[in-house]
Amino acid sequence: MITDKKTEIRNNWTKEEIEAIYHQPLLELIYKAATIHREWHDPSEVQISTLLSIKTGGCPEDCSYCGQAARYHTNIKVQALLPTETVIAHAQKAKDSGSSRFCMAAAWREVRNNRDFDRVIDMVKGVNELGLEVCCTLGMLTEEQAVRLQEAGLYAYNHNLDTSEQYYEEIISTRTFDNRINTINNVRKAGITVCSGGIIGLGETHRDRISMLLTLATMPKHPESVPINALARVEGTPLQDNEKVDSWEMVRMIATARIVMPSSMVRLSAGRIEMTETEQAWCFMAGANSIFTGERETLLVTPNPGVSEDMQMLETLGLKPMKA
Repeated sequence: MITDKKTEIRNNWTKEEIEAIYHQPLLELIYKAATIHREWHDPSEVQISTLLSIKTGGCPEDCSYCGQAARYHTNIKVQALLPTETVIAHAQKAKDSGSSRFCMAAAWREVRNNRDFDRVIDMVKGVNELGLEVCCTLGMLTEEQAVRLQEAGLYAYNHNLDTSEQYYEEIISTRTFDNRINTINNVRKAGITVCSGGIIGLGETHRDRISMLLTLATMPKHPESVPINALARVEGTPLQDNEKVDSWEMVRMIATARIVMPSSMVRLSAGRIEMTETEQAWCFMAGANSIFTGERETLLVTPNPGVSEDMQMLETLGLKPMKA
C-alpha cells in the first residue's frame, strides 16, 4: 500500500544518473522500482483505459511506425470522424466494462478550428458527463484549442515524444521534436494533465531511450501519465521488418520510468498482444499501473488483448481495476 515516506520527485535528473539506473542488473532495478511504486501507488490497482479511434487513417504525416499515414500502403480502412452518439455509446460500454479513462484518437496532423473540432468538443462534454476521465490525442494543438478542450471537460491530452530528440528525424520528417514539446506546453498551460511517453523498437539505441526518459523527467512537471509502447509492426510501413521488442526491454524501460517519475501513471501500452501473461506481470511488478484495452480487441489499428482476457489476467494476478 501507499506509504508515508516517499521518494522525492526530482526534475533535475542528469543523463548519467538515468543511465546508471537503466543499466542496473535487471532484478535489482525491478526491486527498486517496485519499492518506489509502493510508496506512491496502490500496487493492487491497475487503471483500465479504453482507446477509441474516432477518425482513422489518411494522415499526411510520415511517422515510420504508423499504419495510418496516407503515404504507406497498408490494409487499414480509412474512416471519417465518427458520429458523436456512436462515441458516447462506446464510452458507456467502456465504463460498464471497468474502464475509468476513455481516450479518443483522431489521425490528424493538427487540430483545425472547424466543424470536426466542434464535434470533438461535444464528444468530450458527453464522455465527461459519464464520469470518466476524458483523454484525447488529436495531433498538434494551439494554446487556444487546448483551452477550449479544457473548458469542455478534457482531463488529459496524449502527445508522445515517440523517441529521443537525437533520433527523432530518423522516424518522422513532417514535424519536429520541438513541435511535440510546444503542444505539451500548450496543454500544460491550459490546465490539462499531460500523457506523454514513447515507443521502443524503432531502431533506436539504449542511449536514445535514456534520452527520451530524460526529456520527460526534467520537464517542470512530470507527465501525469507515461505510456511505454513496444513497436507494433504494421505491414506496409518502413518499420514492418523490425525485430520484435524483447519483453525484458519493456520491463527495463518501465522500471526506469517508475524510478525517475515516481508519481506518474506508467502505462503498459502497445505491444501487449505479443506478450505472455507472465511477461505482463513482470511489467506490473516493475511499476506499470495502467493498460489500454478495447472492446474491438484493437489499439487504434493494431491487435490488442480484449476486455475479458484482460480482466481474467488481473484476477489471476490479484489485481483490481482502479476506480475513476
